[in-house]
Amino acid sequence: MNALYQRALVGCIAIFCSTANAQQTTVDSTYLNSHYTARLDFFRKMPDKKHEIVFLGNSLTEGGKWQELVSKRNVINRGISGDVTYGIFARLDEVLSSRPSKIFLLCGINDMKRGTPNEVILANIAKIAARVKRESPKTHLFIQSLLPVNEGMLPASYNKINNARINALNSSLESLCRQTGATYVDLHPALEDQDGSLRKELSIDGLHLRQASYILWANHLKKLNLLD
Repeated sequence: MNALYQRALVGCIAIFCSTANAQQTTVDSTYLNSHYTARLDFFRKMPDKKHEIVFLGNSLTEGGKWQELVSKRNVINRGISGDVTYGIFARLDEVLSSRPSKIFLLCGINDMKRGTPNEVILANIAKIAARVKRESPKTHLFIQSLLPVNEGMLPASYNKINNARINALNSSLESLCRQTGATYVDLHPALEDQDGSLRKELSIDGLHLRQASYILWANHLKKLNLLD
């Protein structure tokens, strides 16, 4: 990483983090549950592969059969259901230990569900991006957009989630990518209806995807030539 780029990146992170600190000073540790610890224990005991392509995130990532969808042996799934941006940052050492070729990151929706402000979510993702660049500079980071939801299908417990908040955060993530050198991936064209909502037939609850829906997601990444 050249010095000029590093200074620019540090400055960008500082701006995001200062805004976030004004919004929230406590860390959400709710990610640290039995499922998280069991999955992380499994990940740590698995041998690293060369040129790993990592799908990193929460239940939306965990639910994908990525190795089958992508048809590459070096693809690994590092999704943990219920995870938040704090939890992903806390386990990055395991993800980065192999110096992966690519990381496809999708996170933030569980933070939103818990009432975490968009500014804090954005700052946490900025910290993740900075750490990837610092500890594994040859890794290509793809920050995927939060998926649209179908608000009419969402359970009451998801009442803090809506497409307006998702779209606002995605716009900020796109800006973050321009400033940090990560690649922004808009997943909405593959999954949304004409109103910008998650297509009803693709989801089980307005947020989580049916298994076959992941084919559309993977095909979208292939169409963009991101998996070569």
